[in-house]
Amino acid sequence: MTERILRVVIGAAPPPRLDKALARDVPEAAALSRTRLARLIADGAVRRDGAPLRDGKAAVREGDVIEIDVPEAAPVETVAEAIPLDIRYEDEDLCVVMKPAGMVVHPAPGSPGGTLVNALLAHFGDRLSGVGGERRPGIVHRIDKDTSGLLVVAKSDRAHHGLAEQFAAHTVERRYLALSLGVPDPGDPRLVNTRGVSVEPGGVIKVTTGIARHRTDRQRQAVVFGAGRHAITRARVLESFGTPPSLALLECRLETGRTHQIRVHMAHAGHALVGDPVYGGRRRAKATALEPDAAEAVAAFPRQALHAASLGFVHPANGKTLRFDADLPRDMADLITLLRTDGPETHSTGA
Repeated sequence: MTERILRVVIGAAPPPRLDKALARDVPEAAALSRTRLARLIADGAVRRDGAPLRDGKAAVREGDVIEIDVPEAAPVETVAEAIPLDIRYEDEDLCVVMKPAGMVVHPAPGSPGGTLVNALLAHFGDRLSGVGGERRPGIVHRIDKDTSGLLVVAKSDRAHHGLAEQFAAHTVERRYLALSLGVPDPGDPRLVNTRGVSVEPGGVIKVTTGIARHRTDRQRQAVVFGAGRHAITRARVLESFGTPPSLALLECRLETGRTHQIRVHMAHAGHALVGDPVYGGRRRAKATALEPDAAEAVAAFPRQALHAASLGFVHPANGKTLRFDADLPRDMADLITLLRTDGPETHSTGA
């Protein structure tokens, strides 16, 4: 493996620790994240006066010259596959892609191929500078296999680190569209008395809970309190369908991004998503509220009706604010059209 030597001069008033001083003084253009620097230190690739510094807590002083052996990005074992992609934006640091429903994001034992990462490796080719020392795309957030929508993917360490910080700080805009069973009503005592559910101005329903892996079913997530990972979802009704109203088109915004978060939170609020095979339970839309063909289409919808419609973030390299929108995929759009034209009545609250 080839490598390059990066020479860093420790600046004035440095942090007392090697790892923190390097995080401050390594040029941004080197695109070395804190995680990558820590790995290089542990591997003995960081030297002072020719002697390796293997402890990130090692003392440093102003004027110290630190040499870092930076290996070139290594290829990964994941196979590149020429799968068509819907790329919405791309530059040298990142790309934004529209993931179709049915595609897994990352290879796993049950899905070793045909994933978004396989497709991205083929798409990027030699234009991938590498993340974490490997020539691979940086996945900073994911969407469930059967959820469609927008994803941002890092192509460099610089982008991966910058995007990960924004996701950790909850500053990334993530707006989803979903179809729910039943219509969440901010005036419904059953809803507002559900633990973790509150109502904000404008009829926005806020769900605040912990989310953890289910105790007995490892494929599921569950709402918990006083444990798990903190999770906040906000939802509001854009449109309702049926007489009486039996389904709703929701706008959901994530403050946090936990596994299955919207699906778990809406089920907790008593309004699981249409087609959700995991959290939908036995609830069905009231057949008498819809025309027979609309009711049949809802019952037969083959996946959770959830779409990542908007994504906004600050570009980690140039500081520009970027925002992207993706129309509903054909299956959800067709179902909503059927509900609007075939149902006895629809009720819009506006977007």
